[in-house]
Amino acid sequence: MFNLTPVVKNLLLINVIIFVAQMILQNVPINEFLALSNVNMESFRPYQLFTYMFAHAGPGHIFFNMLGLLFAGPILETYWGQKRFLLFYMIAGIGAGVFNILIDLYFGVSFSVMLGASGAVYGVITAFGVVFANMEIKLLLLPFRFKAKYLVMVLGTITIYSAVMPRANDGVAHLAHLGGIVVALILLQFWKGRT
Repeated sequence: MFNLTPVVKNLLLINVIIFVAQMILQNVPINEFLALSNVNMESFRPYQLFTYMFAHAGPGHIFFNMLGLLFAGPILETYWGQKRFLLFYMIAGIGAGVFNILIDLYFGVSFSVMLGASGAVYGVITAFGVVFANMEIKLLLLPFRFKAKYLVMVLGTITIYSAVMPRANDGVAHLAHLGGIVVALILLQFWKGRT
């Protein structure tokens, strides 16, 4: 069903291993080290812009993030090659964290800590929908096929709405999701101009 490529396989393994460690070692404050703290907090460390995307809040969180990576990642990795795909994934993830911090600093949309691969995965799904815009896809549970570009449009619309009209205490970093989309679009334009 899925063509598991090397980088996607390794990202899945790293995320699952860290998640299992989070579940088993609940007395060890793993999240305090890995999660991205608000820059106004004493616990903020720059390395967290990298580590936050490998820790998750619960089974549903990691499942849907890894499902998104598994859906779009192998196709992009095959198309771009391993190095470029990994670079894209990391830039989208780190960029999503930076985006969230900048929005917080300039608009006071406060967050305390953030974790999960969502920003990077939203970036990967966005890239998939842009690069393979007219590829017909079928998602689980939907009885019809549609073009990948429409997935990105719907995902983007939902993300923008959720970021602008957040529900109180839903615990979701909607701005990081939006950041992954924005960084992906910028990076794709940058790469397009250089090829």
